[in-house]
Amino acid sequence: MSDETAVSHEMRRAKARAQSSHVTVGDVRHTDTGEVTIGCSCGMTLTNGPGWSVDEHIRLHRAEARYLALSQVAPAGMPRLIRVDPDRLPRTD
Repeated sequence: MSDETAVSHEMRRAKARAQSSHVTVGDVRHTDTGEVTIGCSCGMTLTNGPGWSVDEHIRLHRAEARYLALSQVAPAGMPRLIRVDPDRLPRTD
């Protein structure tokens, strides 16, 4: 297996893990104050806000989860669009 294939496989697995770890659970709840919430399987409660819907929060949450998962397995030195915090640096092996 070439290095390119191995990295691609690892990145696909990371994306799949992120997708399966961040699914909505339970029922959508509506409060008297207009808040709309639903739980994520990771334990976070996703909610609407003054300028976003709960659906937008779900989409952002899932995108962030995929980004973090892929960042953790990305090859060291890969050019990045977003600066990676020191605790989220790509692997160095």
